[in-house]
Formats: sequence, structure tokens, C-alpha cells
Amino acid sequence: MFAKLAQPFPLGATLCDQGCNFSIHCPENKEIKLVLFDHNNKKTFIELENQHLDIHYTFVAGINKGQVYGYQIKDKNETRLILDPYAQALNKVPYYIEPFTADRSWHFAKSVVVDHCFDWQGTTLPQVPLEETIIFETHVKGFTKQHPEVEEKYQGTYLGLCQPAMIKYFKEQGVTSLQLLPVTSCMSEPHLLKMDKVNYWGYNSLCFMVPEPRYATEDPVTEMKTMVRELHRHGIEVIMDIVFNHTAEGGEGGPKFHFKCLDKHYYQLDTHKNYKNHTGCGNTFDLTYQPSLNIVLDTLRHWVTNYKIDGFRFDLAATLGRNGDRFNPQSAFFKAVAQDPILRQVKLIAEPWDIGPDGYQLGYFPRGWNECNDKFRDTVKSYWLCQENNVKEFATRIMGSRDLFSAGCWPDKLPVNFVSYHDGFTLQDLVSYNQKHNHANGENNRDGHGDNRSNNQGVEGETTNYAILSRRERQKRNLMTTLIFSFGIPHILAVDALSHTQGGNNNAYCQDNAISWADWSPCKDKSDFSQWLATMLERRKTYMSPFIRAFSGRKRGHHRIHWNRSNGQPMNAEDWQGLEAFSLYLGLFDTGKELLFLVNSSKIPTRYRLPEGSKWQVVCDTSEATLGSRQVQTTYMQGAHSLTVLYRD
Repeated sequence: MFAKLAQPFPLGATLCDQGCNFSIHCPENKEIKLVLFDHNNKKTFIELENQHLDIHYTFVAGINKGQVYGYQIKDKNETRLILDPYAQALNKVPYYIEPFTADRSWHFAKSVVVDHCFDWQGTTLPQVPLEETIIFETHVKGFTKQHPEVEEKYQGTYLGLCQPAMIKYFKEQGVTSLQLLPVTSCMSEPHLLKMDKVNYWGYNSLCFMVPEPRYATEDPVTEMKTMVRELHRHGIEVIMDIVFNHTAEGGEGGPKFHFKCLDKHYYQLDTHKNYKNHTGCGNTFDLTYQPSLNIVLDTLRHWVTNYKIDGFRFDLAATLGRNGDRFNPQSAFFKAVAQDPILRQVKLIAEPWDIGPDGYQLGYFPRGWNECNDKFRDTVKSYWLCQENNVKEFATRIMGSRDLFSAGCWPDKLPVNFVSYHDGFTLQDLVSYNQKHNHANGENNRDGHGDNRSNNQGVEGETTNYAILSRRERQKRNLMTTLIFSFGIPHILAVDALSHTQGGNNNAYCQDNAISWADWSPCKDKSDFSQWLATMLERRKTYMSPFIRAFSGRKRGHHRIHWNRSNGQPMNAEDWQGLEAFSLYLGLFDTGKELLFLVNSSKIPTRYRLPEGSKWQVVCDTSEATLGSRQVQTTYMQGAHSLTVLYRD
């Protein structure tokens, strides 16, 4: 009766008025069966009587949203229950006790049929221009878990992130775009389960289309949509950090949740049919394989269409363009995204590397992709914190890394500049620790990056020494001012606005506790820095964004750029080898608006001669803890190890 309603596409569970179509790609397990579960966990087994292109499918009448289901397969003479890779919800938080046997698979989280009807209440997409974008990277749970003005039941949830107190904070801080650490369903790695820890960051995808149930009070689907809707209502974009380079199934011997049982070719395989490991996680997803490419593209459209997501940050994105051991910027994935009428309209941000051969690809992603610029991070930290007087490199980075990202392709190729990210030291720890302190992770401090380029200013960790605290605050202002007033898209770790410390832990991926949770406890110094940062972000919008627009595209060569010594004379070749005090002058067209950067990395105050003309407005001086409003004209005394930004129109 319902045979004509059964269709191979779309894959997954698709509701209609009469019931639900179930469809799954499964070339390697011909005895697969659909399993439906009622409220008492009673099982109903249904044959998938239709096949097309290795897809098994059927239509089941009378199915409603909330139906719990899975698929039974034969695995070495045992029956195993697997998840639908196209599942859009889970019935509970996934968890198991090692080892993940076929018997335990029946007690694991199960797939749930979803109805995506939702009242968006007429909200529209913010569509923030790239040159005005301010990215705040945050964790859904961690940012509100300890917030005193968020009701306890909402702390650490999707709904917590859109409570009035949080909206007010984001607006006051100048946030345009929240970049959320993975909110797709995640499964902690076996070694964490053995230590009774969790993958707090979420970089271990279970089902690509499922919102992580840990962050919901009741219904993850509705609550995540509500979060997006309320943030959009206030003009704030939502960018998802998403992981397609590997899955939670791991390498050889890893758990079997779906892909491994359905088709081993979802993953890159070597000549011995073992899984390749270009990500450090044991199983590299293979986007040269059509079913793998399909689910990735279907997933992206799913989030944009059903959740109105504004963009994606792709973890270890070099993997997405891989063909075996080589990276190809003309790969099928990039071409498919570029022609997709839905996906080509959203922000696409790449972490342009993985750990495999040919894995570092900064600057080589196609037009329409912005890239996380670790060259900026390393150069700026080295310049301010390690006293590496790399003037030429520093100048290149603040001018938009045009050795890697041509201004002719701006703003769509603006680099995403950052100083701190979820991995690595927080801003506060960059100026408070020389060494990583990751003992809480249970790996004898062996994990985490060793190249921190940090400087504790004389004391490791907490101190009451006023001179050291003062130097730390100045260094934070140096780093943030350089980030905010460089050409590019500033990426700010949200907890940095709170001067949050992780106690020197630079790899807190498994710390679902106060180490990672944002510290909202009142503190005058922290409050002062937060206000300073908010004001600086507002001033970036006023003073810097117009320069980024003007220096982008065809008219980029019609403006004035001068690099001078502190005495106002042009820098020569020798100066570029290590001059400690220099200035950068930017002027629009022949007589337009002007910016002047006074950079002094020396240990002594330096007097700068300013370009002649009308008075300059002091946008900021990092040697000062507060942001005032004053003007100067002929000279300016710049404090040691600090920088000033001046403006006039």
C-alpha cells in the first residue's frame, strides 16, 4: 500500500503526513533491519525491502516525531544495533563502558525521528559584513555554567546562551558573531571513559546532524533553534565549529557506531585496507568517496536550512580537500560548496591544516573561504612576549598577511586573525605562565603544545606583585590592540574578555569543570579590562572597518602607506632588521581619513614626531589602563613596550 511512498532519498528518517521514510546507505551489510522502539523499549523489526545504489529503504505508516529507532546489523555472528548516520536527534546522552560490545550497543543512545517545524517569529539573518565581523569563540556549556544572572536551570545550556543577561553582555561587548565549539553530538574517546572524563570540547563527532544533548534541558532540537533565533533577534550570528575530518569511531579497534558497519570506505584507507590517520584520531574521513561527500554536504545544508546557522568553522580542514596524501584546493568538496545555492551564502572558515603529509595549507584555500591565521598568532606573540624583534614579519601580519592573502581578494579572503584559541593558553595565561600545567588531564603533562610563546612577566602563575600585574595587563592590551587594529577578521576567545585563567592548562579538552568554565566572579581589574576591550571593539568598528573596506579589492592601490622611524623619516633596509620604535601611517586616497600606529617594543619611552597637519585623536595607548579622549599634534611620547593608535579625518 505504501510502496510508492518509499524513496531512497533523502537518506535518514523523513516524516510526512502518512508516516516516515527510512533510508540508509549500506553496501557491506545486506541483512540490515530497521528497529523501532516503543516507550517500554519493546522492539519492532522491519525489513528494508527496497534497494537502490546500495541504499536500503522503506516507508512505515503511522510514525510520528519522537519515534526512537536504530538499525540491526550482523557483526561477526552477533547482532549489533547501530545509529543512523543521518539521525537528527538522540534519545539520550551517549555513554558506554569499555569495551563497546555488540550487546552494549543495544543499551547505547538511539536515533530519534524529528519534525523541524519551528516558529522563527519573523527573525532575519544578521548577515554581518566580513570587514565588520567580530568573532567570539565560546563553549555553550562553559560560558554560562557559572553566570550568576542566568537562572540555574539554564546555566550551561543552549537556552542559557540567549538569556537576557547574556544578550546584554554580548551587545555591550561588541560581539557580532558567536563561534560555538562543536555542538554536534559527541562521544568521548575510550581513554577518557577509562579515566571517567569527557571530551569537553566536543571534537569527536558521533552523528553530524544531531545537536549535542548535553546542552539541553529537555529538547536539544527546539532549544538550539531557540538559541539561534534569539541571538539573531539581536543581530548576533551563530557560527558552528564542525568536525568532518574524523568521527568518534576512531581507528582500528575503535568502537563501531555506524559508518564502520555500513561501509568501511567512508574513511581513507591505505593499501592494506587499514584506516589512514591524518588527524591524530585514527580514522580520516574520505571526501573523495561519494557517500562521504554526500553526508557532509547534506549535513551543512541541514544546519543552514533547519537551524539558520550563519557559517561554519571547519576543524582540520585540510582533510576536506585531501586525495590520499595530497591536498587539492580544486577538490570536489570545494567545488560542491561553491556551486551550492545554500552553502555559498554562509561564512566558511577553515583551520587550514591537519597533521598528515602536505597538511599545512595556510593561504591555499579557494576564494570564498576565510582561514585561521596562525602566522599572525605566532608572530604577534613572539613580538610582544618573547622580545623577538621580527619587524618585517610583524608588519606583514598587521597589514593583513598579504604574502598569503592578496588584498585584491578582500574582504572574502580576509584572514581570521587570533592570539588565543580554545586550544593553547588563554590570554591571561599567555602573560602569566612560561610553561604548560596540564597535570589535571591525566597524561603526566605530556599533552598540549610546547610552543606557547608566552611570558609570565617574572612569576609563574598567580601573584600579588603590583609591578608584575601591571606588566601583564599592558601586555594583554598590546596583544588585543594589535589584533583589533590589524587587517583581518579578529577572533577573540570569549573567556579572554573576562581575563579567565585555566591555571596554565593549554589543552583543557577534557576539563568539564571550573578550569574551563568562564569565571564571572566580580573583580575590578577584570571588569576594567572587559570594559576596555568593549570600547576598543567599538572603536575598531568606527575607525578600522572603513580602512579595511577601502584597502580591499580594485581600489586598494589608491591609498597612502608609509613606514617611518620615530623621528618621522622613512625606514630603510637596515631598519627592517630590528628597529624597536617605528610608525605605520595609513591614509585613504589623497586627502582622506588617516590612521597612525606608533609601535615601541623597546624598554624605554620614545618620542615620536607626528605627520604635519591638524590634530590627531588618540584612539588608544596601551601604556594606559584607561581609554580617554584627547588630541595631540606635533609629537607624542610613547611609553616603553607599548603602542598607540591615532586617527584624524
